Amino acid sequence: MNDSTNPSAVRSKTEICEALLRLMEKHPYEEITVKQIALEAKLVRKTFYRNFDSKEDVLEAILDILVTEYKNHLIMFNRVMPVDIIFKFCIDRKHLLLLFDKNDMMYRILQKLNNALPEKHEELKALGMVPQELFGELDTTYLIPMNIGGIWNIICMWVHGGMKDDPKKISADLTEYIIMMGEYAKKMKAQGAAKRLSE
Repeated sequence: MNDSTNPSAVRSKTEICEALLRLMEKHPYEEITVKQIALEAKLVRKTFYRNFDSKEDVLEAILDILVTEYKNHLIMFNRVMPVDIIFKFCIDRKHLLLLFDKNDMMYRILQKLNNALPEKHEELKALGMVPQELFGELDTTYLIPMNIGGIWNIICMWVHGGMKDDPKKISADLTEYIIMMGEYAKKMKAQGAAKRLSE
């Protein structure tokens, strides 16, 4: 993708991205061609190739924008439950997420998040915006992907169901479950310690 910040190039890139999304409403992504995207954007193919290498490049640009917006929402984590922020973010982008689900592409968002969020976590941690009690001194190498995968799997199911279920209820159940799992883990840890002492 051409990273030019020239206003004309930025406008062309936006028109091309929007054209691909409009086409995805009517056709499977796999069947869409660069020629169709250029026609839908009312641009010549030369302009398309001046900004993007392929339709896959356009899709990557759309995903990059979505994930950047998602990361920017993370600064509110210290004031609001993370899952509530995620649901709000998804509701605000309902049309786009339903379109990705329709084209069996929700996994593409997960791939982007797996790459982007560990870095964002370190950035927020350096700014003192990650509550100490969230991870303590634990190594987050596998904890962050676990959180991303768990939450995103819930989001995928919710989007696939048309985003009809009440997100407040899902969030409340999830929060209660996490608390219960924490209590259960403490109980199992204590029982394991007691068993080792008795041996």
